[in-house]
Amino acid sequence: MKQPFSLTAWIWLMTIVLVVAFIPFDPHLSEWAQGLPEEIVAFNRAITDIGTFAWMIYTSAVLLLIAFIVRRASARDTVRQRARAARNLSAYFLLTIGTASALVHGLKFLIGRARPELFADYGAYSLTPFTGDTLFESFPSGHSTAAGAFFGAFAMVMPQLRPLFLLSALLIGVSRVVVGAHYPSDVAAGLLLGLWVALMMAFVFARQGWLFAFGTGRLPVLKNPGHSRSGK
Repeated sequence: MKQPFSLTAWIWLMTIVLVVAFIPFDPHLSEWAQGLPEEIVAFNRAITDIGTFAWMIYTSAVLLLIAFIVRRASARDTVRQRARAARNLSAYFLLTIGTASALVHGLKFLIGRARPELFADYGAYSLTPFTGDTLFESFPSGHSTAAGAFFGAFAMVMPQLRPLFLLSALLIGVSRVVVGAHYPSDVAAGLLLGLWVALMMAFVFARQGWLFAFGTGRLPVLKNPGHSRSGK
């Protein structure tokens, strides 16, 4: 199956942009974004909390539980097959989002970057690790990581809509800069982390024969339902 849009190319592009463009201009871009017209700021404030881990994890867990129960309870093979596919899909989202959450919160604690609201006292590149204070947990952006993992997982299972999902993740990430919660490099790093986790988890699933298989270039692609392994 040919990939309509290369997720790995997008990830490498973001890495280059993070290093070359965002980090040197973080304070200026942050100040400019927060000074946008109030209508734009209000819109970004309204959408920014879409990028929270909690609802993503709870929804994936509930769907996984429902699929598991249906598969166990049904005696019809067609229903069991569909429930198995739904179970694997829900498990992929749950493990992707859960792993991304654990990684980003660990990195936040270890790095300890001050948020933009502390710019006057600490500047844009101050690191105070191990504080446990959310004011010093700016890098990477948690909302952006959640959006990268969530929409990245969708991009893996629906590659024909990949550009739309990646732009949706970017929109949530940009909102974190506009509302003053993060610097642009925090957002770029978060999106990058979330996308990498979505891709790497697809590799794990493909190796187990769950949901994905290895396609052209040994990249994971969504499996043809007719070729699923029995019991998986």
